[in-house]
Amino acid sequence: MGAAEDDLIPGCTLTGMSFNIRSEAFPVGARITAGELAGDPHAPLARLRAAEPVSWLPALDGWLVTRHDLAVRVMRDATTFTVDDPRFSTARVVGPSMLSLDGPAHTRHRDPFARPFRPARTRERFAAFVTGQAAARVAALAPAGRAELRGALAGPLAVAVVAEALGLDGVDAATVRSWYAAFVDAVSDLTAGRPLPADAAHARARLRAAVEASLPSGAGVLGEAAAHPAGLATAELVSDAAVLMFGGIDTTESMIVNAVAALLAHPAELDRVRADPGLLPGAIEESLRHEPAAAVVDRYATADVELGGAPVRAGDLVRVSLTAANRDPEVFPDPDRFDVGRPNAGAHLAFAHGPHICFGATLARLETTAALTALLERLPGLRADGPVPPARGLVFRRPDTLPVRWDDAPARH
Repeated sequence: MGAAEDDLIPGCTLTGMSFNIRSEAFPVGARITAGELAGDPHAPLARLRAAEPVSWLPALDGWLVTRHDLAVRVMRDATTFTVDDPRFSTARVVGPSMLSLDGPAHTRHRDPFARPFRPARTRERFAAFVTGQAAARVAALAPAGRAELRGALAGPLAVAVVAEALGLDGVDAATVRSWYAAFVDAVSDLTAGRPLPADAAHARARLRAAVEASLPSGAGVLGEAAAHPAGLATAELVSDAAVLMFGGIDTTESMIVNAVAALLAHPAELDRVRADPGLLPGAIEESLRHEPAAAVVDRYATADVELGGAPVRAGDLVRVSLTAANRDPEVFPDPDRFDVGRPNAGAHLAFAHGPHICFGATLARLETTAALTALLERLPGLRADGPVPPARGLVFRRPDTLPVRWDDAPARH
């Protein structure tokens, strides 16, 4: 994650090709604003993909990649397109981590944490906890007859699972959420050119203290990572734990909300899933394709390279639009249509690709499946309470709120 939701200010590049020349060479990109990309980006992204699949956007002060094959190329090639750059704001907040390193250093940080999240182990370790958490939270909502699902279900479920996974002794979900919020705010401040806020340093210190207190027990993913032969130091474990919060909270919360919103916005597809629950996994994959939680991933070019006809220069920001790649008509026919039976929905890039592909994908799918199953089984007639809010966001995309209601709520006393 290299940028926050703030509109980025165009500036001088590191290439020697002037800002104006680049804008003239890529006229479609020159006209697109950060506001369009944060609001309803699909039409402008389609124009870019058709005319300038790698385009210079002054609004981002960088390149935007919108074609599926080119997106895969960038994410696979960590030598030419790296995350290891001083501008990568997350590293400035939490320190070097698996998110901001490439090559052997990345492998050393990633492998100790990726191992516990292998698919079979994830299901064995977390399925019962996730299912129980989702069911209990939905059951608690049922008597009210209406709720706002992002705040009442998606967010709390994602935080509870991350807290359980980390295995920090005596640290509850609310505390984990407060640390995560401090890190996110700090990334946003740095991206906007403001100094690092003190809250981030305090949160990191408290996280470190919790990690140090918990390591002797060997519990949780952190305990397993600490015992790995890679020999990560405590400070490194703390940085990677903070990264797990980024991946496990915001992205998963958005994934759940986007999946529910997509089904509510397409009643015929929701009816298909109700009639055949076997379509639910496909519906989740189609939701990931149709509106991925993470809209973009950032890389920095390490050398001059031609990419999709564009002259990328060493040092340039190369931002991959997962949102655009997931609606590439060369891969997904009729890409704007939401179809829970789409046969190749799983070809989406919602979890990125290459060395930095999300190893928590199985857990995120478990959480989304558990949440949707509980909602559909326990809340009859589930529907939007008003128009379905659209997803918004430049980096993370989801509705700000998701109000819903349902039938047959028990009488209140």
